[in-house]
Amino acid sequence: MAGRSFRTLDKADVADKRVLVRVDLNVPMEKGRVSDLTRIRAAVPTLREITGKGGKAILLSHFGRPKGRDPAQSLAPVAPELAKHLQRPVAFAHDCIGAVAEEAVAAMKPGDVLLLENTRFHSGEETNAPDFIAALAKLGDLYVNDAFSVAHRAHASTEGLARKLPAYAGRSMQAEIEALERVLEAPGQPVAAIVGGAKISTKLALLGNLLAKVKFLVIGGAMANTFLAAQGKNIGRSLSEQELVATASEILAEAKTRGCEIVLPVDAVVAQRFGANAPSRVVSVDAVGPEDMILDIGPQSIERVISTLARSKTLLWNGPFGAFELSPFDAGTIEVAEATAELTVAGKLVSVAGGGDTVAALHQAGVADRFSYVSTAGGAFLEWLEGKALPGVEALWVR
Repeated sequence: MAGRSFRTLDKADVADKRVLVRVDLNVPMEKGRVSDLTRIRAAVPTLREITGKGGKAILLSHFGRPKGRDPAQSLAPVAPELAKHLQRPVAFAHDCIGAVAEEAVAAMKPGDVLLLENTRFHSGEETNAPDFIAALAKLGDLYVNDAFSVAHRAHASTEGLARKLPAYAGRSMQAEIEALERVLEAPGQPVAAIVGGAKISTKLALLGNLLAKVKFLVIGGAMANTFLAAQGKNIGRSLSEQELVATASEILAEAKTRGCEIVLPVDAVVAQRFGANAPSRVVSVDAVGPEDMILDIGPQSIERVISTLARSKTLLWNGPFGAFELSPFDAGTIEVAEATAELTVAGKLVSVAGGGDTVAALHQAGVADRFSYVSTAGGAFLEWLEGKALPGVEALWVR
């Protein structure tokens, strides 16, 4: 990606223009109300800039996975919440194409904001259908993509429109691309990566790509149990993927040939049942009993990880260390997160984290705002780290 550039809002003349803005308003809802404002807040800077410059902001987003029109998956309840954060009215149109949308757009004045109905109410969205792209493009003069979280999907509102209208990256998209390019294209050396979570199978491509890019690869979560099994250690009743023990052995061998140091737990917090405040103890990874479940890394492992980070200049983090949702199995993730934040604030480490569980864990630890960058994207963040081209980003490069 080095050497390529993309257009940002700095290059966009939005005054009195109809600006189709792809945002991600696929937000969690409880009892008809938005229960997590992260994605709404992420959209605000771009929308304020466009409206502040006299543009007409016409918002496109999907919500859920409807099969056709479904009132239960309407974006209507999101409009008032967005209006509250934008501190200006947000109109709502009950369709995203056709006469309903066209009339709502025609009624707009400079500085207005209009949210269109769920793009996935139309099958042409996910099939990237030319007629649906044309119907959307009819509503705007230019296009801004501010939804990195869906940039891995070649859909009409994420990729098709960018090839139909003059296309620009919104501020959230710009920040995401720049942060990820900084740590993957020209990172400060040495680079460390923390990869956690439940399954190796979902992160094989990620591990393969990182082996070639990082000096230290810290493996946590239930993934680490499969690697411990590959080293011949007894992991008791711990969650693991026995069918991938041979694959884990191959990864360990390849890391050695590449000069990549894999950091695995040396001690663990184990319990014989999985539940909040279940009786637990710390044991060496060589002393896990047949009835034990490994549910977090132990204090020696925490020290070893923090020591590794202290020797690094750049960190990529995807996945927690243990069952962080339950105490006392959250200690490993929280202590490493706090140490990362301290190193970042001290200017000793550039830290970039992403993925749903990771973001939740960092917020739980109260340190998300002290990382260099925290991505709200899940699948797109992971695919970028895997080295895959993201259709929604590719469409923004200056051609």
